Amino acid sequence: GSPVQEKTLRTAQDASDFLLNSWPGKRSPKHREALQACHDAIAGAKPVMSARRAFLAAAREAGVTVTSGT
Repeated sequence: GSPVQEKTLRTAQDASDFLLNSWPGKRSPKHREALQACHDAIAGAKPVMSARRAFLAAAREAGVTVTSGT
């Protein structure tokens, strides 16, 4: 199999960059929602937690494993 790549995403900007540049799955509606939620969080229009939730939903759908660090 291919090597597992680990990435640490600390901010909404990190998550947005990952969604745009490193996303392994297809660009689904959940992916678009996550991207929009990250942009909203970066702009201060929405809480970061909603961006996190949207990202986790997209990650689950794409088979991206997310572990919560501190």
